[in-house]
Amino acid sequence: MKQQTTEGIVLSRIDYGEADRIITFLTPEMGKVRVIAKGVRKQKSKLAGGIELFSVCTITYIEGKSDIKTLVSTRLQTHYGQIVKDIDRTMLGYEILKILSKLLEDEGGQEYYDLLLSSLEALDNLETPKDLAEASFLLRLMRLLGHLPEFTHDIKGRQMSSNDSLQFSFDDMAFFVAPSGPFSLNHVKLLRLLGHNPPGSLFSVKDLAKYLSELTPLVRQMSRQYLVSF
Repeated sequence: MKQQTTEGIVLSRIDYGEADRIITFLTPEMGKVRVIAKGVRKQKSKLAGGIELFSVCTITYIEGKSDIKTLVSTRLQTHYGQIVKDIDRTMLGYEILKILSKLLEDEGGQEYYDLLLSSLEALDNLETPKDLAEASFLLRLMRLLGHLPEFTHDIKGRQMSSNDSLQFSFDDMAFFVAPSGPFSLNHVKLLRLLGHNPPGSLFSVKDLAKYLSELTPLVRQMSRQYLVSF
């Protein structure tokens, strides 16, 4: 039986039998991996410390004949404990894990690991606005799925200017000029940044909180075209 050691982040945990647990990890090398942690719910289990939610850990597992591997050791690397101190951040963290757990196929999704890691880091930093973490996650997820909307030209293929008042068409997934449109070129520029950068790199954006309050509902509605949970 082949043994593998890798870094991983827990996506989900399901109790199994009297003392076992089925755990789904997202790893940077093997993507989504499901393992069985035998006896992990017993009080003195050596596996329990490295399989907490909102944590990065080193895991070692044995591959068998089934799709579910057998977990043999865990070591906690980083625990993002600040997330659970805020209910809104906690709920967003759970939602992010749920989305990726449902979205990714077994032994696939390696390219989503950095997205998850940077999103947890952002939620753990209480100076990072929750809306920033959410909008960045959703837009970068849409980019990885190949569904990021058109943010360089409007519906007619024209480059948007600083004098334009803009509205967004969900049918066309693009902006168009509208006399009373609530968005400006600055909103569009921030959307482009959110779709390609982790939250921690965007603190210096001028009037960030203002633009986020206006853009986050729009980003949520965009994501509903492709995601059930949000």
